[in-house]
Amino acid sequence: MPDILGVIGGSGLYEMEGMKNVRKVTVRTPFGAPSDALTVGELEGRTLAFLPRHGKGHRLPPSQINFRANVYAMKKIGATAILSLSAVGSMKEHIRPGDIVIVDQFYDHTKSRPGTFFDDGVAGHIAFADPVCPVLAGVAYAAARKAVKRVHRGGTYLCIEGPAFSTRAESDIYRKWGVDVIGMTNLPEAKLAREAELCYAAIALATDYDCWHESEEDVSVETILSTLRSNVENSRKILREVTRRLPLPGTCRCGESLKYALITDRKKIPAAARKRLALLIGKYL
Repeated sequence: MPDILGVIGGSGLYEMEGMKNVRKVTVRTPFGAPSDALTVGELEGRTLAFLPRHGKGHRLPPSQINFRANVYAMKKIGATAILSLSAVGSMKEHIRPGDIVIVDQFYDHTKSRPGTFFDDGVAGHIAFADPVCPVLAGVAYAAARKAVKRVHRGGTYLCIEGPAFSTRAESDIYRKWGVDVIGMTNLPEAKLAREAELCYAAIALATDYDCWHESEEDVSVETILSTLRSNVENSRKILREVTRRLPLPGTCRCGESLKYALITDRKKIPAAARKRLALLIGKYL
């Protein structure tokens, strides 16, 4: 049950109207600075912490987002769950621009992003077959159904490096892979959340049909911005509904995902690594 619900949002989603006791929190991490300061406040009797994934003003392209610092910062302030909201392209006819997908799988097609906390002295191998928290995803789906008309439960998110959009050849190939939506940000975010033993679920807001659709315009920044405002408003409605449904019902195993994941002999873990990862692995040492 989350003490603090972390919210990592894309462009325009920086906080919620109606939040009380709002404050900015600057968090230092062993992995550098997060994308921005966190906005923490109370909504519906629950504490939420917002982090703009690209920084306010959308300063950071996908490849320059410090995902490790972002997830670590959420863990450090006391979040036990992260809800991700991001704009995506639709790779399926029935997922229309404006639709919402509560994704449950990812395919990592990125190339140059640090994707783990476990390097330089500590080897950890998390189970990642089911990369989202089923409990949090279920809450997100129920909340989305309450807030908007068209919501899809389940789907595969293809994460590409960016910042350029796909070529037509790439888009056609991705479609043959059977993915449902395409974006540039949710990995390694989901993987790091699992390593940090945080519940994680992703709400994908479709803005376009990438460039595969014969009768629709190709994806462009202009196309995305035309639906971004409504997406931000829908995101706020969903988050308000999610908050009303907290704490999370039932149980999940996200909070013990490192229980059998650490392979390194405890005696061989360097002191610097112990200090750097104390927040994540201290209870297992």
